Amino acid sequence: MHIWGYIVNTATVLAGASLGFLAGARLPEPIKKIILTGLGLSTILIGTQMSFETKKLLLVVGSIVIGGIIGQIIGIEEWLERVGERLRRRFETGKESPGVGESTFVLGFVTASLLFCAGPMTIVGSLEDGFARNADLIYIKSLMDGVAAVALTASLGIGVFFSAATVLIFQGLLTYAGMALGSFIGEPVMAEISATGGALILGIGFNLLGFGRIKVGNFLPALFIAGILAWLIL
Repeated sequence: MHIWGYIVNTATVLAGASLGFLAGARLPEPIKKIILTGLGLSTILIGTQMSFETKKLLLVVGSIVIGGIIGQIIGIEEWLERVGERLRRRFETGKESPGVGESTFVLGFVTASLLFCAGPMTIVGSLEDGFARNADLIYIKSLMDGVAAVALTASLGIGVFFSAATVLIFQGLLTYAGMALGSFIGEPVMAEISATGGALILGIGFNLLGFGRIKVGNFLPALFIAGILAWLIL
C-alpha cells in the first residue's frame, strides 16, 4: 500500500519539533544562536545550489518579480503572520519560558512554514509522489526537515510545532495535484521551478542570519509563475 509522503513529512516535523522543545530549555543561548546561524548558512548553500539549475535566468527573474507583486497584493506573508499570532495567543501559557515569546512564536511558525514548504524539493517531490507514486525525494526531505525542526524549535520555540499543519495542507494539495496532472509536467519545467525555489530559500537563509527582513512568503506565487512560463516557453 502506498504511503503518502506528505504524511511522513508532517510526522517528522512534529517529532523534530518535540525533541527541539524538550532540548530547548537545556541549551544555553550561545548554543541556540550558533545552531540558528548554522541552519541559516546551510539554507543559503542549498538555495544557491538549486538556483543554478535554471537554463533561463530571465524566466526565473520574471517569475520572482511577477510572483512577488501577486503575493504582495494578496498579502501572503501578512496572512501567515496573522495565523502565527492567533496560534500564539491561543496556546501560549502566559508565563515566560525559553523560546515561547511573542516575537519568537510567530517568527518560528512563519520561518519553519516557509523553510519546509517553499523549496523545490517540496514542489518536485510532492508532484512526483502524486503522479509517479514515488515518494523517495519527500522521504529525504522529511529527514532534513526533522533535523531542521529540532534546531529551529530549540532556538525559536513552539511556533515551529504548528508549521506541521502547513506541511500537511500544502504538500497534501501538491500531491493530489500531481495525481491530477500525471506526467504533464516535464523535467525542464521542474528545473525552472527548482531554480526559482532556490532563490526563495536564499531569502529564508538571509532572514535566519538576521540580514534584513525579506518577506519570502509574498514570493511563493513565483513558483507557480515559473512553472507556467517554463511550460509556455520551453
